[in-house]
Amino acid sequence: MCGICGIIRFDHQTVSQAPLKSMMQIMKHRGPDDEGMFIDENVGLGFVRLSIIDLSPAGHQPMLSDDKRYIMVFNGEIYNYIELREELIKKGHHFNTQTDSEVLLKSYIEWGESCLNRFNGMWAFMIFDRQLNKCFVARDRFGIKPFYYILNENFFAFCSEIPPLISILDHKPKPDYQSIFDFLVFNRTDQTESTFFFEVKKLQHAQQLSITNSILSTKKWYNLRERVLSTDAFKTPLEFKELLSSSIGLRMRSDVPVGVCLSGGLDSSSIVSVLLMDYYIKDLKTFSAIYQKGQFGDETEFIQEYEPFLQNMFYTTPDASSLKNDLHEFIIAHGEPIPATGPYAQYKVMKLAKNNVVVTLDGQGADEMLAGYPYFFGYYFKELIKKGHLGRLCKQIFKYITLHRSLIGIQSLIYFLLSAKIRIKLSIINKGYLNKEFINKYKGRTAISSHLHESESLNDALIDHFEYKLEHLLKWEDRNSMWFSIEARVPYIDYRLVEKILASPSELKIKNGMTKTLLRESMKGILPEKIRIRIDKIGFGTPQAEWFRTEQWQKIVIDILKSESFKNRNLIDANKAIEQYNKHLNGKIDIAQEIWKWVHLELWFRQFID
Repeated sequence: MCGICGIIRFDHQTVSQAPLKSMMQIMKHRGPDDEGMFIDENVGLGFVRLSIIDLSPAGHQPMLSDDKRYIMVFNGEIYNYIELREELIKKGHHFNTQTDSEVLLKSYIEWGESCLNRFNGMWAFMIFDRQLNKCFVARDRFGIKPFYYILNENFFAFCSEIPPLISILDHKPKPDYQSIFDFLVFNRTDQTESTFFFEVKKLQHAQQLSITNSILSTKKWYNLRERVLSTDAFKTPLEFKELLSSSIGLRMRSDVPVGVCLSGGLDSSSIVSVLLMDYYIKDLKTFSAIYQKGQFGDETEFIQEYEPFLQNMFYTTPDASSLKNDLHEFIIAHGEPIPATGPYAQYKVMKLAKNNVVVTLDGQGADEMLAGYPYFFGYYFKELIKKGHLGRLCKQIFKYITLHRSLIGIQSLIYFLLSAKIRIKLSIINKGYLNKEFINKYKGRTAISSHLHESESLNDALIDHFEYKLEHLLKWEDRNSMWFSIEARVPYIDYRLVEKILASPSELKIKNGMTKTLLRESMKGILPEKIRIRIDKIGFGTPQAEWFRTEQWQKIVIDILKSESFKNRNLIDANKAIEQYNKHLNGKIDIAQEIWKWVHLELWFRQFID
């Protein structure tokens, strides 16, 4: 929907327009339709708008309450704003606009902080109470919309993205080496409040923040684990399908065109099928990344299942040359390193969608909710062991191996049964290129192995993934979409769906060697059968192994690995990295993910730190 920013000074100085204007201009891609600024002594707020609901000037922000007491900047969408608006009107509130922004502001005025529990949507917002001199900030349940901040003795500054925020520093930002360690060793980011910038923190999902008289406090306003314990499980596939359809319908509320990012997988295809079957949207536009036949990541044969039903299907084909040409812009767009090229495919899909729609729907979150990744079999097998269900364990392992012809589930089980200390050691051994001093300094501080790998059951693992893994996927989607002034919506991450499926038995997620059992059952007769029963998992995969063997990428990689800046960072042994890369070139190994991490990390340093 937009980009928000602000500065609150603690030294009694009036906020200057210049830093606010700087942040607004740097993130203008988030809001090309309008912009606004508000300054009241030591508080300054900035806003750039992407118009989605009520396209009139009435949706201008910062938005003031009728009595001018409250001033708000808001990024996101409250999908159930129509129902909330009617409820507020009955309570005596008058509305001047048709926006969900005004509904949010008046919900806060009516219900205070507890208004958050009434919202179905995605959001990051700040409301300044001029009477109490208090700022209230909140972020949505699962971290769909971002909120970054800098806090020091002189000021608190926040923004929807990091690059605008570091532009107001009076010094070069410093790297956060623990984040870099977790990125290199575990391929993970965003599991804590830390970012790749030492000075910048993020308000974590489901948290609220208050500033009163220069005193800052944060707390969690929504606890997924507690909610799951008090929620009823799904009873039938039909019940799941109806709730998914309801979620999709809410996310179609828009005054601008809406399309779907269609990968050909089970999740995004289900969204398209529901829109066709339940909402009769025949002019639906879809956007897909495809590759040459036989290349990893190509799902053309599944996407083409919809050609008889859709007239507006758009395709893009990312390749080694396009990645090379887009590399600089892609790194700037994301602001932090990414551990694989999958998000680049999504970046190209959003670029494709830019001239056709303003809002997209996609299947993000379904894998975390319905155990879609292959390693989730390891958690399920571990659960059966812990419960003593050895007969069922043997049956499920047999079904898994017979169907998949793979040992990933068994390997994952063994890994999850190891101690955290051994898991960390194994992960480090697999990254033999890392500098030993760097390893020794940061290996004992990581929280990933305990947070993500020690779950005792499949449902615990899924909850932990919502708490510690999902957010980096949502962050990449936000950056990719908003870079092209598109709002991405994620129907599977409707809290009603999430709570009920996580409260449901493991067998509704994994059964007889198949993942996403409940979704597959609910889509019988709705989804093309070729897609409904497919067992492979690709997502936004790319043929990156091939890309990094091309001549143009050999030059990029070798130039980086041999550069003095790369060597002097003392993170990666350049000679070992070159040795590994040569093996990749010869086809002896596939370390495309590691190669990409070396490249992206080094170029990130050069762009934002050096």
